[in-house]
Amino acid sequence: MNITKDAAVTITYKVTSPQGKPLDAGDMAYLHGGYENIFPKVEAALDGQAVGYSTTLQLSVEDAFGPRDDSLVRTIPKSEFPPGVKVGGQLQGMANDGQPAVFNVVKIKGPTVHLDGNHPLAGQALTFSCKVTAVRAASAEEIAHQHVHGAHGHQH
Repeated sequence: MNITKDAAVTITYKVTSPQGKPLDAGDMAYLHGGYENIFPKVEAALDGQAVGYSTTLQLSVEDAFGPRDDSLVRTIPKSEFPPGVKVGGQLQGMANDGQPAVFNVVKIKGPTVHLDGNHPLAGQALTFSCKVTAVRAASAEEIAHQHVHGAHGHQH
């Protein structure tokens, strides 16, 4: 089966810096067809392909996680900080537009906690390599939920 709209696609992937520094790797499943489950440039490259297809793409900052947004960097008093969360942890909060956002705890210095709502790879160009390992028709439930369920997909 070739990759078309509403196909459940499983890939193995590797993300590196343009200089070759490993940043992430693994297996993932996504719903093909503009559901924003994978970078659009990667989805476009996989469209029409089949199991076994491999590709390596250079993703600009805009093609990857976008530019850093300094408005998502903030500090809060340690006294307002939930107990048990440490550097490297995450907190739910609200972005400036009132939408829910996840903030990474990047530093705790004295009475202040430094948070960053940017994706850790925001502002970076990336090299994305992948190989298609499975393609199947998505279920009606997966299409309704706009993501793949099960192995390497979303768990409910």
